[in-house]
Amino acid sequence: MMFCASIAAWGQTCLTSDDIDEAVRTAVLNSAQRYFEMAAAGDAATLRQNAIATVAADFGGIEAAIKSNQSMLNGTQAKPRWLYILKVDANSSDHIEFLCGVFGASGQTANSVVFSLNSLATGSYAITTMDVPTSGDAMATSFILQQEGTAWKLGGYYVKPTQLNGHDGQWYGQKAREFKAKGQLHNAWFYQLEARDLLAVVPFMSTLATDQLYDEFQSVRPADLPPTDLAAGGKTFHLTAMFPAAYQNDLDLVVKFTHPDVSNASLAYQDNVAVMKALVAKYPELRDAFGGIVARATEPSGKDYGTLMLMKDIR
Repeated sequence: MMFCASIAAWGQTCLTSDDIDEAVRTAVLNSAQRYFEMAAAGDAATLRQNAIATVAADFGGIEAAIKSNQSMLNGTQAKPRWLYILKVDANSSDHIEFLCGVFGASGQTANSVVFSLNSLATGSYAITTMDVPTSGDAMATSFILQQEGTAWKLGGYYVKPTQLNGHDGQWYGQKAREFKAKGQLHNAWFYQLEARDLLAVVPFMSTLATDQLYDEFQSVRPADLPPTDLAAGGKTFHLTAMFPAAYQNDLDLVVKFTHPDVSNASLAYQDNVAVMKALVAKYPELRDAFGGIVARATEPSGKDYGTLMLMKDIR
């Protein structure tokens, strides 16, 4: 049994590209193309002028994304991948899930996607992703647009790689299975996280592929991630997070731990190094999966001090 989820439910509707009126589709894609060109040129000021009021008032995150990715995007040609229109009939301060495309009796199919969003005002929104070929790994840019009159204003901007070291999310998913078969469950867990991240071009979406990875690896999720306490360098550190992250075309492991005061850079550095050495000693399998480790000593305020060490230098 199959059903199409572009039908209004609970005051919300998702339209796929085939369901969208041609004039609306053209207006949205033209707006996204203009915004991409602004971002690729580093023109944050004009992009801000074209944003909805709440985004324009707090533009720091988007401006940082523009600056950090402008050198990679400048001179590239973006190609639309997909477009969805989300309609909200009443203001909502709660979590909303938009079921887009064709679903089966067991849930998602190859032609479906779920968007999970919060606190949306009544109105029409567009989410569109464009693939961007670069000289390195493939990238994708995604825009959230909100309709104001006849204009589609910027409501969100995301840039992320869809490959790492020339490999896509499916490749990292297969590597996760290989680590699982070897009994390296920590590596398997981290690699499936990276696979899901590469497959989902925005953080609030899920697809059949991401759902399948999640279900496949839930049974092997290590219970000691992150380890609550780690003895290192004669001290005990409280670890708060561990996750994979791409850095300079490599996959590294990030570990965050609480620290009373990072203003003493020398002491913070020593503690970071001690944590990295102790972590590899505790989980030697990490050497097979990561190019390095990034330790981040983090104060309660959120201020942190980070140190990167290549795996070959951790002894």
